Amino acid sequence: MLDERLALLAKNAHVNPFQQVKKGDPTIRFCNSIRGAAISLETRTDDQLQNDARNNSDPVLREHAIYQIIARQGIKALPLIEAVLNEDTDSQVRINTLWALEGLDDERCAAIALPLVKDADARVQEWARVFCWEMGWSPEDFRRAKEARYYEGRTFDETIFLHIKCDLFIRLAESNDLWGHVIMSPQMLARVYGQALACPIMKTREKEIVISKTLKGLHADGTNHYEAFLFKGFTERTQPNSGNFYFETQTTRPFYLSGTADDISEGVINDVVIPFGREGQWFLNPNVQIDGKNAIEYVRGLFQGWAYVNLNRIIGDSGDFMFPGNSVLSTLHHPEVGQLTNTFLFGGFKGKVVDWDNDGVLDLNYLPSYATAKGEIDSNLDGQPDIPGMMVCPRPFQN
Repeated sequence: MLDERLALLAKNAHVNPFQQVKKGDPTIRFCNSIRGAAISLETRTDDQLQNDARNNSDPVLREHAIYQIIARQGIKALPLIEAVLNEDTDSQVRINTLWALEGLDDERCAAIALPLVKDADARVQEWARVFCWEMGWSPEDFRRAKEARYYEGRTFDETIFLHIKCDLFIRLAESNDLWGHVIMSPQMLARVYGQALACPIMKTREKEIVISKTLKGLHADGTNHYEAFLFKGFTERTQPNSGNFYFETQTTRPFYLSGTADDISEGVINDVVIPFGREGQWFLNPNVQIDGKNAIEYVRGLFQGWAYVNLNRIIGDSGDFMFPGNSVLSTLHHPEVGQLTNTFLFGGFKGKVVDWDNDGVLDLNYLPSYATAKGEIDSNLDGQPDIPGMMVCPRPFQN
């Protein structure tokens, strides 16, 4: 039980990450220092995780268990990783397990990954080419002269499906010496926070981008919940077919005091400005063009921000954390919301253009993005906001 786990946290010795620095400048990122101090809130045993990773009928739960095992066991998990990559039936489980392979320093990783560049699953094959190129396991560039389809008249020139993994570091004591750690695999993060798309427009992609999200399972009537974020920043373009970017958003959103999206039972603070930062790289394919410009085929990067996790509520619900809308993005700057903010989010994202309809052609803007070019919600995809200035599904306020 989560409450029992929390009671034991203070008794666990913390690892001082500064003791791990051997040479060079000892300065480290906040996410790395807190990672060494936080205690995992995952309560399952290794055997339970192993069983879930291989036998759970829900691919999201299989993938999530895989990520927990890798975090605990490191290279000892390679036999499990190999079995999953060769035997699991879900494309995303296999792709996201390939991504996890990048974090392991072992020569066997290349031998496990390389055969997948010829995998029968087209999406797995595309991603295996990226990872093998990225890690130096193969000299072959992932960018090929392959046919790509662009749909005219849509708001965005590309809608790139993002795989996002995240660490949540939760402050458990006012004294700042007790921290919890929750790892979210990409499919689990999509289940809790929503599936994100990166949505560039060719004319503006170097200075702004919309990230749109669709969250299933939040509304009781089964309809989807939509959110959008307009990020602005700079892109360094000293290379012809790549760009390095730093973007940030300050999106106005309702803040739910319950700690659960759309749950107004404990009240709502309207118009809270939520900051979030993302940085990374994108890579253009000179063989795929939109309006005479090379299209982005692959993007990778890091993000960070703040959130509110209502631990009392989670403990009261038998410790269940992984459900749609649990925890809400937050800020330290608001006079009321800042007092509740207790979680630091840090993670990575990767997105690639793939073939979504299995016709052998890469799809550039095939996936629907329910947002305008300025990050407002556009639920009927007509290019106009449902409510001008509203960047989050307004359902709780419709009546």
